[in-house]
Amino acid sequence: MMKYARVAENIPASPIRDMMVRVSRMEEVISFAVGEPDFDPPDSVIEAAKTALDQRDTRYAPGAGITELRGIYAEYLTETTGVHYETENVIVTAGGMASLFLGLLCMVDPGDEVLVSAPYFSNYSQMIAMCHGTTVPVEVYEKDDFVMTPESLREAITPKTKALILNSPCNPTGGVISQEALSEIAKLALEYDLNIISDEVYSHILFDGEKYHSIASLEGMAQRTLIVDSCSKTFAMTGFRVGFGAGPEHLIALMTKLTEGVYSAGVTFSQRGAIEAFRSGLDHCSEMCREYEKRRDYIYTGINRILGLSCIRPKGAFYIFVNISGTGLTAIEFSDRLLEEEHVAVVPGDHFGARDGSKYIRISYAASMDDIIEGVRRIAEFCRNIADDGR
Repeated sequence: MMKYARVAENIPASPIRDMMVRVSRMEEVISFAVGEPDFDPPDSVIEAAKTALDQRDTRYAPGAGITELRGIYAEYLTETTGVHYETENVIVTAGGMASLFLGLLCMVDPGDEVLVSAPYFSNYSQMIAMCHGTTVPVEVYEKDDFVMTPESLREAITPKTKALILNSPCNPTGGVISQEALSEIAKLALEYDLNIISDEVYSHILFDGEKYHSIASLEGMAQRTLIVDSCSKTFAMTGFRVGFGAGPEHLIALMTKLTEGVYSAGVTFSQRGAIEAFRSGLDHCSEMCREYEKRRDYIYTGINRILGLSCIRPKGAFYIFVNISGTGLTAIEFSDRLLEEEHVAVVPGDHFGARDGSKYIRISYAASMDDIIEGVRRIAEFCRNIADDGR
């Protein structure tokens, strides 16, 4: 009999992937479960990747990524954050999650604690466990717009705390950390000598005039911050698997060393597409963001009109965290029944690490407006049926 590692056996499977499998086995499902843009990448990005293939640009890329792309991303980050980044401060990875995992591998020793605001993207706890670290949730609440307070962060810090993962705009809540809150978090990071992993993959998807702020831009923070980014959400390039890590030169060198034992190098022709994306695709991103904002407005208004449901208006990303406690169902019961009875897929809030997650579901509005309109109608019908059953 083959023997297996405890860490592999004990890590729970992704609930989002599980929902995708269930949806694939049913017909006429409207899925709000997956955080994947329903847009195509810019045509010029597709052409750049095709041209690279036509030119047989299919050899190994350098472990840290194609130098031209690293340089372009360093320039982009310098412009958007106000912090000076060089090519040596950037690694191109096989998706943003690879950057985050490599960063954790370089920071976390067995037994170290990593703080994460909860609810959080479930992959974070998986990766921390794979590094033999411990995930410590810092609870955030609806009354605080699902944003971490400095007081709750301070209370969670222990002598074992090594790092803090920030995600703004946030998956699953759509919360955005203000510049003022980031300043307070930065002070605590300096006081307690914490590493920061700042997941900024949704940084271009902001609404209502919100501005992008990176904690790396604050005094003393660039030297202890790994920025994680990706082309997946910014340019609708999920299948290209191009991500980035930006941070201190020695950290990037360590991450590059570890790529050899994980995936060797990123996809060459995908990186050629990413070069074109940063040259000409940011306007495309702005167009997507305007459409997301329209969808956000519709689903926010629609959900708050449904008996038993409520939500706050998310400030970024393309998720809305809906309070379903008024229905009398748990999130898992609500999600299972909604899928079976109305063929609408959502993700139970239990799967995002928060104590009161069973009161919430996550809806992704990275779906067409037609699907959103029909999906909200079906959710309303489902909730009416629940209310009728309870009478």
